[in-house]
Parts: sequence; C-alpha cells; structure tokens
Amino acid sequence: MKGTDESSKQGANLLTPELIRSFPKVELHRHLEGSFPVRSLFEIAHKNGLDMPSDYDAFKEQVQFPKDSEPDFLKFLSKFKNTWYRSFDDVYRIAYDSVKEFANDGLYYIELRFSPEHFAFHNNFDRNKITKLVIQAGNDAAAEIDLKIKYLITFNRSKQDQNEMSALYEEIKRLNLPDIVGMDLAGDEINFPPELFTEFFSKVNSDGVYKSTIHAGEVSASDQIWKAVKLLGASRIGHGTSCVDDEELKAYLTEHQVVLEQCITSNYQTGSWVDEKNHPLGRLYREGVPVSINSDDPFIQDTDLTDDYVKTVRYFGFTIDDLIALNLTALRSVFLSDSEKQNLIDEYTRRVAAFRKKYGI
Repeated sequence: MKGTDESSKQGANLLTPELIRSFPKVELHRHLEGSFPVRSLFEIAHKNGLDMPSDYDAFKEQVQFPKDSEPDFLKFLSKFKNTWYRSFDDVYRIAYDSVKEFANDGLYYIELRFSPEHFAFHNNFDRNKITKLVIQAGNDAAAEIDLKIKYLITFNRSKQDQNEMSALYEEIKRLNLPDIVGMDLAGDEINFPPELFTEFFSKVNSDGVYKSTIHAGEVSASDQIWKAVKLLGASRIGHGTSCVDDEELKAYLTEHQVVLEQCITSNYQTGSWVDEKNHPLGRLYREGVPVSINSDDPFIQDTDLTDDYVKTVRYFGFTIDDLIALNLTALRSVFLSDSEKQNLIDEYTRRVAAFRKKYGI
C-alpha cells in the first residue's frame, strides 16, 4: 500500500507542468520543419515580403493548427510550407532559433530529423550546402544550451522516388558528417507503402553507415509496420499506433527492441488517433512494448514536448520512475555505438538524480 501511495504522490507532483518542463528528456521523433519559433518565422516572412498577415497574432493563427480544434488531417498538412526562405541566412537562422528553443523543453538528447529538400526546393539551393548549414546552425545552438544532438535525414515517400532518394543519399554519405546518424522515411503511408522503397533501404542497410526509422502504422494497418521492419530493416518505427491490437507484432517489437516513437498530440490533430486519453502509448508501455514520448511537429501543433509528457501523467498515471524508464528505453535505441549509448545513459542517470534531489521526488 505504501508503494501505491508513493506512486500517487509522484504522479500528483508531476502534474505541475513547470516541474515536467525541467525534467531531462530524450526525443527521437521531432521534425525541424515542424519546430520553428513563430516569432522567428514571422520576421523572416516579412523580411522576404511574403503575402502573410502583418499582425503577429493573425500570422500565428494562420501558420499553426488551432490547438483546441477538432482533428483535421488536411488542415494539419496545409500548415507545412517550404517557401519561407530566400537565402542561406534564412535557413541558418530558422534552424539555429529552433534548436535554441529546445532548452525550454528540458531536452537532454535529441535526434532531430530534417529534409534537405524542404529547405532547398523553392530556391533550388545546393542540397549538400543546405545539409551542412542546418547541422552547423543546430550544433551552434546546441552548444549554447548544453544539448546533445544528432540528425536524421528525412525522405518523403510522396515527393521522392527511390532513384531520387538514392541520389541524395549518396551525396549525403559522401559528406561524411558524423552528426548524421540515420535515415527517415516519412509522408503518405497509404499511397506509398514500404514495398515501394525496398531497393533504397536495402542499399542503406547494406552500407551499414546509418540506421533507419520508418513512419508506419500511423494512418495505416499494422501490416505496414511488419513491412517496415521486415522489408526495410527499420530499427525504429515512427508512430506505430496500429500495432496495439496485433499481439504477434507487439511480441516481435518487444523481443527485438524496435522502439515506437509515439506522439499523442500529433496523432490527435491529424485524426490518426483521436482518443487521447486512451492513446496506445499507455497500454503499450504497461505491456512492455518499447515506446518513447515525442512531440513530432510542435510548431504546427501550437504545443511542445512538455505537453505530451503532461498528458502521459494525466491520462496514464505515469510516475517519475515511468518517465525515466521511457527515456532510458529511448537512449538504448539511439543510432549510436554501444559505448556512446552507455556514456549518454550514464550522464542521463546523473542528471535525473540531480533533478530528483532538487525537487525531492
């Protein structure tokens, strides 16, 4: 009974958003393109003379999904634009400002994903220069806020075919940037299923330079998660909510420690899982399936990673021990060597101990 009371006490304490905000966090699934500070984007838009509201509040309303709105997948997607930038300085600034704001979420380590195509397409910027510029900006900001950061390159399955993906991949590989640790497949799951990309990911896997995370089972059935793992060699799965009723798949993911990068708020707004209070994350965690807490696109969502942590406490009764366990699961699945993982885990453990001592929990 005493243990139950203590858990309840921890849960009650963590219901304070301010406390959760400073809790050291690990994030595996956040898109840079969905992480922009609105104020920075507002200033860039007007500097470049874009046809956008001159009033900040009106601008904010136009570029973000209404926080308390009903789910609307098409409205959500409409908020992503690639026409903001007119110079390399614009790209540097938005990447730098985005990462600098991660300090407000208590982030300890992040594998931040981005698409060079997104930043380069409108102006036909050199993709290699954009890739290096985004990483330089992110690293500059991370050094200022004591954030550990690595990067994933996103390929959009509805905008790039296998040949285009392979061409960009080879260019990125030749850059030999140690900060890039993985490849990400995103975009339309329904019309562009995993089997369309087997050749590309066979190349990635055989090269052995990067690991892969595949968006699957967000708006598609669990068979797409199976295909992402079996056909594409996914080490992690983006979202993966549809696995919740596939007992064989859950057993496989658990045995092979394929972590699901889950995003409660994003899934609600896109309509992929509208019952937030019964989001699969809580049930999967209780069943021992490896899961992690992520924000996905906080700028678009008018939210942040802390909000998703608060929801796990309110909806699933997670305690500080649960949150620590979830973050350790995330760290064990990062796309780094075993020794690098262990160093991250050791330091994370020290930071958590300091956090618990500071707040008496």
